Amino acid sequence: MKLLEGIRVVDFSQFLSGPSASLRLADFGARVIKIEKKGSGDICRQLYVSEIKVANESTLFHTINRNKESFAADLKVEGDKKQVLELLKNADVLMHNFRPGVMERLGFSYDEVQKINPKIIYASISGYGVEGEWKGLPGQDLLLQSLTGLPYLNGESTKLPTPMGISVVDILAGTHLAQGILAALVKLDNTGKGSLVQVSMLESALDFQFEVFTTFLNDGEELPERSKKNHAHSYVAAPYGIYKTQDGFLALAMGNIPILGELLNCSELGKFPYSKQWFKKRDEIKEVLAAHLKDNTTSYWLNILEAADIWCAKVYNIEELKKEEGYRLLEMEMDVKTSKGEVIKTTRCPIRINGEKLNSVVGAPFLGEHNDSISREFNLKP
Repeated sequence: MKLLEGIRVVDFSQFLSGPSASLRLADFGARVIKIEKKGSGDICRQLYVSEIKVANESTLFHTINRNKESFAADLKVEGDKKQVLELLKNADVLMHNFRPGVMERLGFSYDEVQKINPKIIYASISGYGVEGEWKGLPGQDLLLQSLTGLPYLNGESTKLPTPMGISVVDILAGTHLAQGILAALVKLDNTGKGSLVQVSMLESALDFQFEVFTTFLNDGEELPERSKKNHAHSYVAAPYGIYKTQDGFLALAMGNIPILGELLNCSELGKFPYSKQWFKKRDEIKEVLAAHLKDNTTSYWLNILEAADIWCAKVYNIEELKKEEGYRLLEMEMDVKTSKGEVIKTTRCPIRINGEKLNSVVGAPFLGEHNDSISREFNLKP
C-alpha cells in the first residue's frame, strides 16, 4: 500500500508549480484529479520546451502530470461548477495556483469550499502572496528569480547576472506546497480538522537563499560579491569554482591552498599560505589555478586530487552522466505510457519508502479523459 493511498486530491493548478506538487502526491499514492478548462485544458499542454511532442501535446505536460486523471469543466457554467463542487465534497485536498482573487470570483474560495467540506485541506500557490501591490503580478519563474536576486549570485562579477537554467522557483514552490499538504494531512488524521495551506513563489525563492540572506542580515547588510574569476559562491573562499582543463571541466570545492599547490605542482599558489588570504585574494588564486589546470586533462588532475581526499569532481553534461555506473545504479529513468499507447521516458520519484522505489507506468491523462468514469463514480449531475 502506498503511503497516501485513499487520499483524493482535486487539482486546479496549471503550468509547473502546482502540478509538480500534485505529481509528488500522486507518486506517494494519492488519487489526483486535474480540473481542466474544456477545449484547451492546462496551458502547459501546449508549452513546448523542445520540438518533441506526445500526441501533439507538450512532453513537459506529460512528464509532470503522469499518474493523474483529467476532468474537463467550464467553471463559469453553472452545471459544470455544480459537478466540481460535488466532487470537492468527496476530496481531502484542493489545490490551485491561480492569482489571488480568481478562485473567489469563480465561487471556489476557501470559505465556500469549507462550507461543503469542513475537513478540506485547501492549498494554494501564488506568485507574490495575497496582499500588497505585487499580488497581481505574473508568477513566472524568470521574473521571480530576478526579483529575489538569484541571478545576482551567479556568474562572474564582470558579467551579467545569470539566471538558473531550470524553473527552480516553480519547483521549489511546488515542493513547499507538497510539504505543507503532508503536514496538514497529519493534522487531519490527528484532529479531524482541515487547513488552509498557502505558499508564494516569492517566499520560496527567498527561503532558498537562507544561507545568503542570513549572512547579509548579520553582516552589516553588505551585498554578497561575486568573484571576477571562476565564480561559484559569493561567501566561499578560493579554490571554490569550476575550471577549464585540457579536455573538459573540473569542479573544486573548499580546500587548503598550499596543499593544493603541492599536489598540483603549482608553485605560484605558495604565495598564499594564510587562510585569511584565500577569500580576500580569491580572484588572484583562481586566476593562477585557471591557468595551471588548462595544462592537463580532467582525469589527470582527478587522479591526483582524489587520492589526496581533495573535494573535486568532473563536470558532466547529461550525455556523459548517463554513461557512468553511479548513474545507472540509481535507475532514475522509467517509462510511462498514456492510455493511447504513447511511451515517454522520464525520471522517477527520487524518494524511496522502505527501500522501494516509487515507480508508476501510468502516463498523463488526455483532456477530459476521465469525465465519464468520474461522473459515474461520484454521481455528478449538471
